[in-house]
Amino acid sequence: MTHAQPPDDMKMQRTSRDMTAVPAALAGWLATKLPVGAEPTVSLHSGIDANGMSSETLVFDASWREDGEERTAEYVARVVPSAQDFPVLENYALQDQYDTMRIIGELSDVPVPRVGFMEPSGDVLGTPFFLMDRLAGVVPPDVMPYNFGGNWLFDASPEDQRRLQDSTVKALAGLHAIPAADETFAFLDPKYPGATALQRNLARTRAWYEFAVRDLERSPLIERGLSWLESNLPDTTEAVLTWGDARLGNVMYVDFEPVGVLDWEMASIGPRELDLSWLIFAHRVFESMTTRFGMPGMPDFMREEDIVARYTELTGAPVGDLLWYHVHSAVSWGILFLRTGARAIHFGEAERPDDIESLLHHRPLFESLLDGLEVAAP
Repeated sequence: MTHAQPPDDMKMQRTSRDMTAVPAALAGWLATKLPVGAEPTVSLHSGIDANGMSSETLVFDASWREDGEERTAEYVARVVPSAQDFPVLENYALQDQYDTMRIIGELSDVPVPRVGFMEPSGDVLGTPFFLMDRLAGVVPPDVMPYNFGGNWLFDASPEDQRRLQDSTVKALAGLHAIPAADETFAFLDPKYPGATALQRNLARTRAWYEFAVRDLERSPLIERGLSWLESNLPDTTEAVLTWGDARLGNVMYVDFEPVGVLDWEMASIGPRELDLSWLIFAHRVFESMTTRFGMPGMPDFMREEDIVARYTELTGAPVGDLLWYHVHSAVSWGILFLRTGARAIHFGEAERPDDIESLLHHRPLFESLLDGLEVAAP
């Protein structure tokens, strides 16, 4: 079969930063953090361009002298995107991401990178950032999605694919098992109206949509989804730590086991089903895209029944009906696609379409999910 080519707007520029100035800026800043006379130098490798849609990520090596010896370290810098570069999220709360990773490392066995120096002022690179130790491993690609073929995960045996799936669910279960999350991670509770954590999360999603359409026309499809969500809110007060962006592209693996759980800008507290749905639905989004381009995909991978069964086996926790949460995931992916589409238009990678909902790469999946639901016009 001849595979259709994906559209150019999936190849995403994230920043207009002049990378030539970054090594000297980082070296000068590190000199203020390291012992006197360290004289650090920085070698910038790249950004991360095969994964992630929101934060800017810089990969670099640092060398310096300490106690008469040469020292080296491998770092990743997590950088808040500039407002002029059409960030996906309105607020990146970098300190919250830093603290979340630090606390997870202290209270669980879930592998997260060790966080290091924080630069909160924005004086060094123009926006705040923090450093993480660089891990060795591989990540299932987002661009192009792993189920498009031609990558290590797609080419793996069914047994190894299942091992990766099950071990990822285990990591998710470990996050949800951190006790007293509503107290420990109270800083992640969405600062929006609502009597429960889920209500506040939904209010945050509505606010995210309003932010996304400041630069685009409104989406009737997303508004129908939001209307249904607001009218059918599950009756739950559960508040575990939720990763928020629980998908394979945010995990680093060695031998099909997680060695790094990454990307915490969407973390919150709320029902465990928020993460379970996102993990399942992210794969469905990619599968819907393979259908669009006439590609085989991975239909037997990341199936809902398998993930829920494994999660229940690990935790003993009952998993509620995921329909509401799948609609929420579909809405959130729609908002994400609107915002990344606006950014692609801003950087000249795509033309502004006549039909704004053509930016929603999962549109047929979204529409089919809403079919049969009682969804009033917004």
